[in-house]
Amino acid sequence: MSDNDDVPFNRDFPLKAGVVEEVRPGVRRVLCNNPSPFTFTGTVSYIVGTGNVAIIDPGPDDEAHAAALLDAVRGETVSHIFVTHTHRDHSPNTPRVKQATGAPVYAEGPHRASRPRFESEKHNPESGSDRDFVPDIRIAHGDVVEGAGWRLEAVATPGHTANHLAFAWPERKFNFVGDHVMGWSTSIVAPPDGSMIDYMASLDRLAAREEDLYFSGHGPEIPEGQRYVRFLIRHRKAREASILHRLAKGETDIPTMVRAIYIGIDPRLTTAAGYSVLAHLEDLVARGIVATDGDPVIGGTYRMA
Repeated sequence: MSDNDDVPFNRDFPLKAGVVEEVRPGVRRVLCNNPSPFTFTGTVSYIVGTGNVAIIDPGPDDEAHAAALLDAVRGETVSHIFVTHTHRDHSPNTPRVKQATGAPVYAEGPHRASRPRFESEKHNPESGSDRDFVPDIRIAHGDVVEGAGWRLEAVATPGHTANHLAFAWPERKFNFVGDHVMGWSTSIVAPPDGSMIDYMASLDRLAAREEDLYFSGHGPEIPEGQRYVRFLIRHRKAREASILHRLAKGETDIPTMVRAIYIGIDPRLTTAAGYSVLAHLEDLVARGIVATDGDPVIGGTYRMA
């Protein structure tokens, strides 16, 4: 999204699809060839450990990417598969990798919305959720899973989706943060799949932790992770201030706010920007700062309470 001058984005990510790259000892990554305005250069899958390894986020329903991942671990044993969340660019390749390796799948659970849908809401097409996904082993915040030479701790990071987990490797100060934190762009938070209230609380949770090198679901690794998270928190608070500034001029709707706030936005991201504004408005309505008639929905009009 545009007007993010306050966040030090890094869009330098020369990794080619299908190539395995050791980014740190014990951490390899393979890029899927699914570039888009939402996925940047594509989804990044991670291989953790050597010899006996875990795969994080097998990626979209993509045979070539599954083959590249399996090729990268040829001669090794895949003992665990982890999934950060159930969007279609992260989890649908899981059955292919599981079938080839026999490894059990660890995740928070099946896809679910952050809140019940309101009557007036149609299904949000941007969500791209994988409703077929079911993990073998459900894990929750604080659960630790150990393999050969690695140890991952589940960190609940709802917001982008309700079931989003990050996987921290505390001894190495690494955190595999999925789509909750990305170095190339801000994350999309689209209700009812996503929740800004949850998203902000999850940023605070990450900022309070020790891990300082983040491996993201899209784009390059993020050094000084906690510092970067503080930039994101400031950015979201600035976005909220922009919304309130516009509402101070009188009652308005979401498309008007998007035009006022996201100057020069890629037209393909306008719908996503609208849902991001809605996520902020849900939070503001819940806090009693903004009012609307009925439920806070994408087609509503909003005013200062």
